[in-house]
This record gives sequence, structure tokens and C-alpha cells, in this order.
Amino acid sequence: MTTPFRWMDQVVVITGASAGIGSEVARLVARRGASVVVAARRAEKLEELTRALEGPSVAVPADVTRRDDVERIASRALDRFGHVDVWINNAGRGITCTVEQLTDDDLDQMIRDNVKSALYGIQAILPHFKQRRRGHVINVSSMLARVPFATFRSAYSAAKHALNSLTENLRADLASAFPDICVTCVMPGVVKTDFGLNALHGGADSRTFPGAQPVEDVAAVIAGAIEARRGGDVYTRPDALERVVGYLRGLASEG
Repeated sequence: MTTPFRWMDQVVVITGASAGIGSEVARLVARRGASVVVAARRAEKLEELTRALEGPSVAVPADVTRRDDVERIASRALDRFGHVDVWINNAGRGITCTVEQLTDDDLDQMIRDNVKSALYGIQAILPHFKQRRRGHVINVSSMLARVPFATFRSAYSAAKHALNSLTENLRADLASAFPDICVTCVMPGVVKTDFGLNALHGGADSRTFPGAQPVEDVAAVIAGAIEARRGGDVYTRPDALERVVGYLRGLASEG
């Protein structure tokens, strides 16, 4: 029999939590009763966040592009709360650069920041989830992994596509022996955060883009996926899947 979901039983780890989507998810799930572990490089921002959170929380300053740092996040979470229910790989970084302009270092940084960081999180928490025979891995990807409507994000889109593939392979690996370990890939579009300003080589402020989605809406979708134990692909906009299908149909018709 499936155990009823209760937020007060949940321990949620969130990387890239000092601002944007990660910070808003932390605030939302804490309000609902979860215990929260937040990680990012900016220690002062994390401390400011935990002071504002309702309920138990831990701030872990860490660079998720370093495997040792990510393993330390998992250790701190387990030491403080005894278990982890949800691990959200949210940290990442964009780029402003076309394919023609890309350098080796550009590509390496995008893979490091958007793929290896998530891989480290998966590998740090998966033994614990397997031991408990349950848990939820959430990887925050991007609509750009499915539809290249912003070509100046080039290597970022490619890295998120790689993240999607890793997520799908992990889900397939666990499906038979560990059906209660849920694996979710969340794909926002443009969100009202400082993502654009922090892109490699600079960029426009995403908060100024027409139609940018409020970060609160994205956080609500992620919280809904946690509560529903929803695996697979989760799009934060209602019309996103239709857009992806339309793009793929267009490719097929060209062939």
C-alpha cells in the first residue's frame, strides 16, 4: 500500500538555491511543511534564505561542479535529518554564443555546469534512495533541450539535451528493481530570473523578456510534481508539450 504523501515528512535538497527557481522552490516547500537543505556557492545568500524559511532548514555552501562538495551536501542532509526524500538538481548556467562562435572552453563549461553537476548529485544520493527503496530525483532542464528557439544559447541547449538523456537513462535503469524511486525532468521556458544576466559571455535580463514565466509558477509546478510523485517529463507551461510535438513533426516532414 502506498504511503500517503505528507509535506511534513519530506526532506528536500535543492542545489542552485541562492536565487531564482531554487530559492522559490525552497520557500514554497518549506511553507508547505517540508524540511529543506539548500546549496549554492553564495553563502550569504543561503543564510539569508534559511532565515526567511518556515520550518527546519540547513544551508550548505558548495560548488556543485566539484564532486566532493556535492557529496558533502548529501552528508550534511543525512546528518541533520536522517534521510532525504527529494533531491533537486537545479544549479546550472546559460551561455550567449552561437554554434559558430563556440570555443572548447565554452562547451566544457556548459557540460560541467549543467550536466556533471547533476550527475554528481544523482550519484551522491542514489545509494541512499536505493537503501530506502524510494526517493525522488528531479533534474531541472530547459525547453531549449527540446526546441532550439534561442540559438544563441547553443551549448547550453546541447548540455540540457544531454541532461535529459541522462535523466531518461536513469529512469529506465531504476524502473524494474526500484519502481518507487521517481525520476523527473522539469523543462521551464523563459523564466523571470537573473539567468540571462549570469550567462557565460553576458546576456539580457530574462526578467525583461515578453512572456517570461513568473518564478512562482515554475516553483508551483515542481512542488506539484513532488506531491504527485510524478516522473517523466514535466513542462512548466501548459502549451509547451504541444510546441515540442509541433517542432518534431516539422523535422519529420522535412525528412
